[in-house]
Parts: sequence; C-alpha cells; structure tokens
Amino acid sequence: MAEQLRSFLRLKQVKAVTGMSRSWIYEAIRRGEFPASIPLGARAVAWDSASIAHWQAGRIAGKSNAESREPVAKLAATSKAAS
Repeated sequence: MAEQLRSFLRLKQVKAVTGMSRSWIYEAIRRGEFPASIPLGARAVAWDSASIAHWQAGRIAGKSNAESREPVAKLAATSKAAS
C-alpha cells in the first residue's frame, strides 16, 4: 500500500491546530514534549503534519507533558534515521 503523503505545517498553522502560543511551542520542544521543527532552508522551518497529529492524539488520550516525551523522542529518532 502506498504511503500517505504528509505535509509540512508552518508555525502559524501549528499554532492554529494546537491552540498553543509560539513561546509555549518552542519551550515544549526544548523540554522534549513537542515535536521539533524541520529546517526547510536557511530561514524557514516547518513541522511534519504526522508528528503534530501524533502529539495531538496523545493529548486527547490524556497523556501528560512527561508522558509525551517518549513518543516525541521516538519520532525524532525516526526522522533522523530517515534522513
């Protein structure tokens, strides 16, 4: 079966779908509780839509910030291995 095409979300879109502020997003990335951005160029970053959807599913399931760290770390490791 073909892999579903994933899209990049820019910061404005990530803020809209999560309801979180820019400062919260970057602080949560620093703590390892939110998916890190992907560099697109010298001055542009984006987030993988699947990573954001996975994070949202965890929050809906009632996972705490601390419980979010393991799945986020796994997603980061998978992303690095793929590149």
